Amino acid sequence: MKIITVVGARPQFIKASVVSKAIQEIGGITEIIVHTGQHFDENMSEVFFNDLAIPRPKYKLDVNGGNHGDMTGRMLIEIEKVLLKEKPDLVLVYGDTNSTLAGALAAAKLHIPVAHVEAGVRDFDMRIPEEVNRILTDQVSSILFCPTDTAIENLQREGFAHKPAKVFQFGDVMQDSAELFSQRAISPHDFNVADGFILTTLHRPDNTGDLIRLSAIVEALNYLHNNVAPVVLPLHPRMRGALNEYGIILDVHLIEPVSYLEMLWLLKHCGIVLTDSGGVQKEAYFFGKACVSMNDHSVWVELVKAGVNKVVGADSKKIIEAVISNLGRVIEVDRNLYGGGVAAKKIVEQLKMIQLN
Repeated sequence: MKIITVVGARPQFIKASVVSKAIQEIGGITEIIVHTGQHFDENMSEVFFNDLAIPRPKYKLDVNGGNHGDMTGRMLIEIEKVLLKEKPDLVLVYGDTNSTLAGALAAAKLHIPVAHVEAGVRDFDMRIPEEVNRILTDQVSSILFCPTDTAIENLQREGFAHKPAKVFQFGDVMQDSAELFSQRAISPHDFNVADGFILTTLHRPDNTGDLIRLSAIVEALNYLHNNVAPVVLPLHPRMRGALNEYGIILDVHLIEPVSYLEMLWLLKHCGIVLTDSGGVQKEAYFFGKACVSMNDHSVWVELVKAGVNKVVGADSKKIIEAVISNLGRVIEVDRNLYGGGVAAKKIVEQLKMIQLN
């Protein structure tokens, strides 16, 4: 069985690392990795292949920059060329990026089955590009691997019980990754902030591209850093560009983008997580840390219901209050909530069973 795996952004590298490892251990599948180039600099891309021992991409498409339609279209063209050349039995995609949608569409138009890892995730806001990518990818996928029961319920409401696609729930491969690599976590270079800091990530376009939202968030971060606890922010390229464009002064502890192993170290040593990243919301939970989400919605509703993830949007007052009330709080982690760390193995075993059938 020949599989082509399409990746392009940080969360996909993390998810693909454990599935590729399971493919190698179980055997019987040849995997070819296509890297679209969506994340292309050293700290956002190459370092993940080095740190996580992901097989080197056979194809690097170097498609990045431009608007969503432009980027997705160029990816679609280049991925189709690879599929026509390699003639895989299946295309494997992850998550909700432009790379995900481009890989799924290219395969579907060539009548190649698509398997979508992290299917069924929804935040019910079509203004968010990732939501569009998720929905369309699920619609053209033949095999849907859902991370949670909520994701299964979302697909059922969308009529998937009456569609030919096969739907499975084996858990979240990000938990597999966090548990596998946590013992290899390393401190960022020259990092000298004491434990208990406020670990912050900020990169979503609806925050960085909106002056009103970004100003409110920066106001909260500056207050927290100067009055509550150090705010540590690995500076995403999009956030750096927004600060320069708007001339906003961010008075926190800024560090360069970190590798996955460095991010795991920061998660271990922080006192709370403040983020607009869906993936980081889960990672906070895996390490027993409370999370405050600077989003209007969270796709991980089970964490919101459990009271371990507080959704506050871009309201500076709510951000400050939520961080102060949850700083240092220890979360009791239910390992079974996201599959217990064996999702990747079950996904690969299921792919082999589908092949045999």
